[in-house]
Parts: sequence; C-alpha cells; structure tokens
Amino acid sequence: MDSEIGNDGMRLLVTGGAGFIGSNVVHTLLPRPEVDRLVVLDCLTYAGHQANLAGAEEHSKYSFAKVDLRDRKAVTRLVHDEAISHVMHLAAESHVDRSISDPSAFVETNVVGTFNLLEACRELWANERSGCCFLHVSTDEVFGSLGEMGAFSEISPYQPNSPYSASKAGADHLVRAYYHTYNFPAIITNCSNNYGPFQFPEKLIPQTIHRAATGQSIPVYGDGTNVRDWLYVKDHVEALWLGLNRGESGESYNIGGDNEWPNMRVVETICDMADKQLQRPAGNARNLITFVKDRPGHDLRYAIDAGKIRCELGWKPAHDFESALEMTVDWYLSNRDWVETVMS
Repeated sequence: MDSEIGNDGMRLLVTGGAGFIGSNVVHTLLPRPEVDRLVVLDCLTYAGHQANLAGAEEHSKYSFAKVDLRDRKAVTRLVHDEAISHVMHLAAESHVDRSISDPSAFVETNVVGTFNLLEACRELWANERSGCCFLHVSTDEVFGSLGEMGAFSEISPYQPNSPYSASKAGADHLVRAYYHTYNFPAIITNCSNNYGPFQFPEKLIPQTIHRAATGQSIPVYGDGTNVRDWLYVKDHVEALWLGLNRGESGESYNIGGDNEWPNMRVVETICDMADKQLQRPAGNARNLITFVKDRPGHDLRYAIDAGKIRCELGWKPAHDFESALEMTVDWYLSNRDWVETVMS
C-alpha cells in the first residue's frame, strides 16, 4: 500500500475516467491542490478511450488502471493498493438502445460492478470512514417519464422504463442500502442529460454534429417532441466536486440545468450552428433530418428540480445552453480526427 488513508490528502478514484463525463472530471480535478492522487479505473470499452485523457499522464499524481468493474479481485486490489479515500463512481453502460438489445451487460456492469466497488471500499474503510466518501453518479432516467408539468426531485419515486435505467436504479438502491446498513459514507447524484467534449458520437448531440458535418442523414425518434433537461458537462463536474467535498453522507442531490428543450429543437439548432461554422447555406443540414420509428420505452420528458444542491451546496450552472452548445459544436468540428478514431 502506497500510504495510509488520511495521511496525504484526497486519494481519488474516478471510475469510467476514460469516458465522456469521467475524462472531463479528470482534466478538471487533476490540477486542484486538494487532490493528492488521482487514479482512473476504466476497462476501455467502445465508449472509453485513453485519447480522452491526453495530457493527464504528465501529472505525477495521476495513474491509470485498465480494470473491469466486474472483476472483483482486481477492483479490490486496486482500491487497497492505492489506499483510495474518495470515489467518483461514473463507470457504467449508459446507452439506452444498447440496453434494449443486450441488457445483460448493463446488469453486470452497473449493478454487479457497483457492488464490487462498494465491497472493496467498505473493507478498506472499515476503520477510517471519517475522511472518506463514495460519490455514486446516477441519472434522472431512474425516475421514469414526466408529463407536461413538474420536475423530478430527490423524493420522486423510482420508475425506470428501460433496462439501462433499471440497472442504474438497482445500483442507486445498493448504494443507499450500504449507507443505512453499514453506515457507509455514500452520496448519490442524479443528473440530467449532459453534453460537451469527449462524448461518444452515438448520443444525440455529438451524433447530430457529426452527421451534419459529413452529410449523413440525421435520425430523430418519433416526432421529435421528447423533452430533455440539458446540462453542460463542465457544470456537472463542478456539482460533483461540491458533492464530494460538501455533500452530506446518506443524501442524494439532483443536478440539472433548468433547461428543457425538445429533441427536434436541439437538432435544428445544431444544424444551423454547423452550417454557420462550416460556411454553408442556411438550411443545408436541416435537409438531412429523418424521422425514424420511436424506440420502445422512450420516456417523453425529463426535468430536474435542482433546488436542493443550489440551496445546500451553493451550486448553479455557469454556462447557458446556446453558448455552451455552440462551443460543443465547434469542438466536434475541430476534432473530427478524434470522432473518426473513436467510431472506428
């Protein structure tokens, strides 16, 4: 073991650190003086790439471990060898369409993998819990679908409608149970849809940007009226940092942008931004939009009431949607080599 817990500063484990949100966490938190050691755990599936972490290896306090959460022995060994004191647990299978075609991978990674990580930390922290924290990063999809009014709060009932959201709900319940059963120092966050750099181009925003740039058809499910609450990934990272440092053990915090947009409006806005940045005639990309059959269990609307984290931890988004979306479009258009590499 490199050191004793609590003797050096925060020894942070970021699971899924080579993925979309995880890599943004790594780049943001590595320079912070509170972090003495930052270890990334990632098994590098199709959505995780070490290219997302370029530059991180230059920091002496950074380490990468290619470990699968489903491998309990490897997870336990890493947690103990690195004397981990804090965890940001982001690793998950997360694409709804994939969960419909292959739900087993979602149960194994999101539920069993979370269990393996909880057990490793519970064993290590048995006598050192006062300075430790397990932050479990979840999704608003565990709450199901909203009607035209209202928003999800921390006391909303769980009503998952896809194998993905059901597996995340199962992981949430495990984390909550560990707090109540073992007095395990855990916090749960449930966030709305994220967008920004390093997101795999199967998700709505990066897929739309890529297809608009390359002249491919842009699929929109159903009639495009499904509504999502969008949050820029860097604002999410700041909320997670506050939760890790100032959140109360046993609590959950909803994180959202108070920024609801129908999918069709998001797609059309991206098309217009792409045309402008690529100096093409207005309407060029919109002509690529194609409506496709809706997917099973497609929730109509998500919206987050983030009042608790705003009031108790002082968090609020620093970016407005349209300016951050324009930055995101610019990032993907300027990094087309990255897009081609990860898609291959």
